[in-house]
Amino acid sequence: MNKIKVLIIDDSALVRKLLKEILTSDPQIEVVGTAPDPIIAIRKIQDLRPDVITLDIEMPKMDGLTFLAKLMRSHPMPVLMFSSLTLEGADSTMKALSLGAIDFIAKPTIRLSESIEDLRSELVSKVKGASGAKLKKAVAPILEVPPKLGMDEILKATKAPPAREGERVIVIGASTGGTVAIEQILNRLPADAPPIVIVQHMPALFTNSFARRVDSLTAMNILEAQDNDPLRKGVALIAPGGKHMILNKGPRGYYVTIKDGPPVNRHKPSVDVLFRSAANTLGSNAIGVILTGMGDDGARGLREMRAAGACTVAQDEESCVVFGMPKVAIEMGAVEKVLPLGSIAQFIMNMARQEH
Repeated sequence: MNKIKVLIIDDSALVRKLLKEILTSDPQIEVVGTAPDPIIAIRKIQDLRPDVITLDIEMPKMDGLTFLAKLMRSHPMPVLMFSSLTLEGADSTMKALSLGAIDFIAKPTIRLSESIEDLRSELVSKVKGASGAKLKKAVAPILEVPPKLGMDEILKATKAPPAREGERVIVIGASTGGTVAIEQILNRLPADAPPIVIVQHMPALFTNSFARRVDSLTAMNILEAQDNDPLRKGVALIAPGGKHMILNKGPRGYYVTIKDGPPVNRHKPSVDVLFRSAANTLGSNAIGVILTGMGDDGARGLREMRAAGACTVAQDEESCVVFGMPKVAIEMGAVEKVLPLGSIAQFIMNMARQEH
């Protein structure tokens, strides 16, 4: 098996050293070079032909976003952004994802040398996932990962699905490549679309920046969810990074609970947790959508949604950045309809308008 060739671009010598140590510790990855700025990186990309690039946003001579835009026009390839945990860093990261970056890694707020173990698992898995997201549709490598917790850690399944009633709710889950996919779906929906709840794998702070960005581009109101927020027509709620989001029903209708707890499928928020809560609370009143992403988060929850009577949709392989989560859901029998990204918005609106 050929090793994944990585080029590290960062103006910090310490960061370059630590990222190289992390990546070369995995036998499937080879760091073929490093560069302190984009000008040097351009030459190294031509000479070394890396499979994946890690790119810092803030650099001298040319900032990461400008370089990314130029790279995607002239030599498109998988890029992982290395982003600071600040509001400005989050906004820049959302821009990078819209320009074509595959994913991002948030820089720890403490000294990098003290948090190398925290970075190792995320960085290695995202580099492997990015290598499987090439334009030629290479198959994503199977990742060696530690044991993961299931949905029962956060929310138990109920036996009887709720009775059919009222307006349907659209429930969406995504990971790698999902920010652009979600933006494209929401941008095609009318201002009075049914209530929408979304889990996009992302850390705290970044989800708020993502919500504000999509809100500025769509007819709907897009908000980062807060505890006890009601579900309303024309409003999409995005689960806050670092917390799970659960659907509930009270005297005044549906609402969300924001809950802490351990990661499920190594993610917090977890798509599986949201989907299970939709199966428990909404039953056939739900439309479940699983989008591009690495891994299998959401597949089991979507299967529970379908068993409870919900309509379930998966993004097709051709339009996915990483055909991981939808693929597993399809193989599990969780999916009723497989569609290209450009057709999902119209399909879910058609389903929402149907009598059920």
